[in-house]
Amino acid sequence: MDEHTGIITSHGNPLTLLGTTVSVGDTAPDFTVLDNDLKPVSLGDFEGKTLVIASVPSIDTAVCAMETHKFNAEAGNLGDDVKVLTISMDLPFAQKRYCAAEGIDNVITLSDHRDASFGTAYGVLIKELRLLARFVFIVDKTGVIRYKQIVEEVSTEPDYEDVLRALKEAG
Repeated sequence: MDEHTGIITSHGNPLTLLGTTVSVGDTAPDFTVLDNDLKPVSLGDFEGKTLVIASVPSIDTAVCAMETHKFNAEAGNLGDDVKVLTISMDLPFAQKRYCAAEGIDNVITLSDHRDASFGTAYGVLIKELRLLARFVFIVDKTGVIRYKQIVEEVSTEPDYEDVLRALKEAG
């Protein structure tokens, strides 16, 4: 498996990413994750939709919770052709409990805990922690990656305004 260093840190400490590096313009690789009811979900399940895919270390941390709330608020204004996915290594049961307790109803939370399928396909699996790094991807309706934001320090939030600007451009 490919290893990549010098891309992200956690509290200033360098981390190693595992998997295939994807770039803007690439066809989005398929993946299989689990929804909150343990049902497998793949990229193909969102065919014809524009996707904002946020990978996070764990929704049960302060920064990830803030990010999920922010994207949940924005997702309510994006229309039916755009879906916002938050993917983490959290168990589906924890994600379901979190969403119910926090009123997260516009973001689709998905778990990569079983196979790290998303993490390795997109190159965002943190070797040292077996968690996902904080990245944001936009995949257009044709399945092409139109945007990629690397959050270099995983303990910080992404640039939401840049994501929303890129989403408008991706159409």
